Amino acid sequence: MRTTLVPAAVGTPELRELRAEVRAFLQESIANGVFVPKADSWQSSINTDFSRMLGERGWIGMTIPKEYGGHGRSALERFVVTEELLAHGAPVAAHWIADRQMAASILSHGTEEQKQKYLPGIARGERYFGIGMSEPDSGSDLASVRTRATRDGTRWRISGTKLWMTSAHVATNMIVLVRTDEGERHQGLSQFVVDLPNPGIQINPIITVDGEHHFNEVVFDDAILEADALLGERGAGWRQVTGELANERSGPERLLSPFPLLAEWAKNVDADDAPATLELGRLFSRVMMLRQMSLGVARKLAAGQQPALEAALVKDLGTTFEGDLVETVRRMAMTEPLSGTTAYDKLLADGIRHSPAFTLRGGTNEVLRSIIAKGL
Repeated sequence: MRTTLVPAAVGTPELRELRAEVRAFLQESIANGVFVPKADSWQSSINTDFSRMLGERGWIGMTIPKEYGGHGRSALERFVVTEELLAHGAPVAAHWIADRQMAASILSHGTEEQKQKYLPGIARGERYFGIGMSEPDSGSDLASVRTRATRDGTRWRISGTKLWMTSAHVATNMIVLVRTDEGERHQGLSQFVVDLPNPGIQINPIITVDGEHHFNEVVFDDAILEADALLGERGAGWRQVTGELANERSGPERLLSPFPLLAEWAKNVDADDAPATLELGRLFSRVMMLRQMSLGVARKLAAGQQPALEAALVKDLGTTFEGDLVETVRRMAMTEPLSGTTAYDKLLADGIRHSPAFTLRGGTNEVLRSIIAKGL
């Protein structure tokens, strides 16, 4: 059975050529042992050498303008590359957050100096960003920020703790949301770009149930930042963060995290196995529907819109699908994946271990449904 997400012949001639080029590169990389496909690779599979390889090929920072070291390509071209990387389970976690949303945030809110300093390195696959939003005891309440920045002459001092910061242990930078002023809980918040390492910042690993290290606790102990670390306007942090969320919540990673598992399972499904074939068809039809929704958000973002409601819908439906995919394959599989050694067993084990987080990260689905209800 065909196990690719999109036939290489779909799209404009330029998009078809790009997809075929990326697909050939990834398949050759797998064959040569450059990486082993993993489910949920954008979250947990870190390989800085591979990130730099993608940067050399122009497949990071694709929509960053050329004057800032990017490639000035379209959002749809970036979508094609992103799909193929996810579908092949490539190790993209190191640069993912920087490319997905931090570059766009710096372009929208950064000073000219910040753009010149950070964007070229992102496009080369050499700058990796963490996001400092979540805090202990806050759940999904993003506005309950207790980490505080205070002025000290021309500099800032930051104290507090951020939690669940993905890839902070390999990050060269992070963008943090902190309280700079008093006021209503959504006011008085600001964002800062932090260079790492910083003597006032301690990064503590959080080991997940799969035994891997991709989350971190980040403690700011009177960390000193220069005045030019402020991103955008003082006190405008909430508006800036919510503007970023459409990029964070609507991309293909919100529906394709376990796709390598689906593709591997499809290779093993016997065409005469009616129940398995039926389930396979249902899963593929759902992923293609969700793909159209994600593409719709990408088009709106490319047009300069902020489709926060549509992005919330994509993440809610997409991450629910991801969990259903893993559960369906687990139910249909005749294997013991947690102790198996085949590629199929390992992908299924990855999916089982990671699936509880699908609907939590990036805003729980319960919170997203509240956003959707208010928007409707």
